Amino acid sequence: MDQNVFLPANILLPKGCDMAKWAVIACDQFTSDQAYWDRVRAFAGDAPSTIHLILPEAELGSERETEEVEEINRSMARYLADGVFQEYPDSYVYVERGMEDGSVRPGLVGMVDLDAYEYTPGATSPIRATERTVAERIPPRQRVRRGAPIELPHVLMLCDDHEKVLIEPIAAIKDRLPKLYDFELMEGGGHITGWLVAGQDAEDFNARLTEYSARVGEKYQGLKGTPMVFAVGDGNHSLATAKSCYEELKKNHPGEDLSRHPARYALVELENIHDAAQVFEPIHRVVFRTEPEKLLRALEESCCAPGGFPVRWYIGERTGELSLDRTKSELAVGVLQHFLDEYLKEHPGEIDYIHDDDALISLARKENAIGFLLPAMEKSQLFRGVIADGVLPRKTFSMGHSREKRYYLEGRKIR
Repeated sequence: MDQNVFLPANILLPKGCDMAKWAVIACDQFTSDQAYWDRVRAFAGDAPSTIHLILPEAELGSERETEEVEEINRSMARYLADGVFQEYPDSYVYVERGMEDGSVRPGLVGMVDLDAYEYTPGATSPIRATERTVAERIPPRQRVRRGAPIELPHVLMLCDDHEKVLIEPIAAIKDRLPKLYDFELMEGGGHITGWLVAGQDAEDFNARLTEYSARVGEKYQGLKGTPMVFAVGDGNHSLATAKSCYEELKKNHPGEDLSRHPARYALVELENIHDAAQVFEPIHRVVFRTEPEKLLRALEESCCAPGGFPVRWYIGERTGELSLDRTKSELAVGVLQHFLDEYLKEHPGEIDYIHDDDALISLARKENAIGFLLPAMEKSQLFRGVIADGVLPRKTFSMGHSREKRYYLEGRKIR
């Protein structure tokens, strides 16, 4: 890597506002729970709030969608004109998020270079998606971003920093950093605190990142595929939207130098997968309306090998264990999902994705059903899986619960 692809930004934060009303959870949460968003709007009222600057996915397709998008852009322009924001130039924000279980999840807000990010399968860019991007989910988000003067991120980007050289040194000096916010998030989102990282502290981080990026390939020697620096763990469709809008801008302005255009970049929060508060939970598979014994035999005949990934199956009251061939994927879920996708093209069956172990076992007791209890993914497997296999199978893992997703807080001008 010749230059860093995660950079300090001119970060916007509200001043003199009720931060509990300002910060709102990611738009792609509670998509089937309009009551949640109704409570958020009622709580925020007319106060400055990011609920007035985003479109919850629960409200996509509504009759008022076009009107709401226009109102979002007007609200952004009004907040800028009215001096709602204070800008912190060339800075990062170090964040600590208090979680439901009492743990604290650290992160660093900055901007990524969209020229260094790709979300298509087989990408070799320094920043990549972890899961397949659904193209149909991008246009509704583009309608919001195209006319927006600012962006608000809920993207969580991950680094595979075993030695904890990037974010953790900032945590060690947080007591001498200027504190930007410290409050309880609405709707049971936990506590959040943010500190300004600027000047020499930002330069020190940049230097550590330069060295980290130069050596990142050493971790993945012998692994097929091109090493990467960062993986998008949450909010990939939002980052893909920023990328799509930037590519659209370049297409509409041929020959122009857009290298310094603010739309070339997007705000994200960087987190380390090796932090103790970063928990990856497996997502299990159950297949309904199938011939379970036939499916199980086909899986055993085509995808098993001694010493493979251990995966437990359930049919009715019966259970057993398979060893899925490790040469077929870096992940157990990769072997299983590829098999199921191909098998169900020719045979009856419908897949569902289940988070809870007991729920999976219970559902597998239904007639004509089979369940697969997948092992938890080791954190190091995430990067190795994306590098070797391209994007991971859909529903590979879950990063925390709904209320633990990122809330909108920081912003940045993109026009």
